[in-house]
Amino acid sequence: MLLYILEMENIVKRFGKNTVVDDVTLRVMPGEIISVIGASGAGKSTLLRCVNQLELINSGRIVIDSDEIVKTDASGRVRYLKEKRLRAIRSKTSMVFQHFNLFPHLTCLENVTITGIRIRKQPAADVIARGKRLLDSVGLSDKADVYPAKLSGGQKQRVAIARTLALDPVLMLFDEPTSSLDPEITGEVLSVMRELVGKRITMIIVTHEIGFAREVSNRMIYMDGGRIIEEGDPKVIASEPKTERLRAFLSAVL
Repeated sequence: MLLYILEMENIVKRFGKNTVVDDVTLRVMPGEIISVIGASGAGKSTLLRCVNQLELINSGRIVIDSDEIVKTDASGRVRYLKEKRLRAIRSKTSMVFQHFNLFPHLTCLENVTITGIRIRKQPAADVIARGKRLLDSVGLSDKADVYPAKLSGGQKQRVAIARTLALDPVLMLFDEPTSSLDPEITGEVLSVMRELVGKRITMIIVTHEIGFAREVSNRMIYMDGGRIIEEGDPKVIASEPKTERLRAFLSAVL
């Protein structure tokens, strides 16, 4: 039985002399939903980007779905797998970004299906049929032939979620998916994410939506200064913070 979908051990990430992630250990079980909260600059998004190698670590160890992608050897040297193998493992994870990252020259359906058809070389008819079902699942069946420029921010983010689901990831990463949205359309994205919770998809969600995080998460993590300061039951973390740093953060955002 697979115990963890993701293991991150003693992760350190620096940009020059600035340590952004400082000795963080995180283990995620299949089907678990983890929310990561904290002020801007706390290291939340960088930690997430280390999972799928958008950022390379300076030290530590990462295992995804039983595959060790990087470790630090006895000499302190960081060793990643070869790129071909990394690409295969990377495909097990998928990220929804705060700024959507849709291809502007492709329609909604083409954005959802491009990886399956062009990269994975799957039968186009099957990929397109599934792409249409996924767009329908996020409430955008009528936008299949529409280009991103014609969509609202909330619609773009829902297309991005459908694109992520098309990859069949074992782990979905959400990097502040509502932070660039107007408050009145944030709800439509959160509604789609609530439906994903019911499907038992393993998720790590970096978010400032504390109420949403408390509602859907199995575990909440508070980061500050590149470290995990508190973690545990979301309802307890959000209502009974143990540290002054978390109390101050919650007072500022709630």
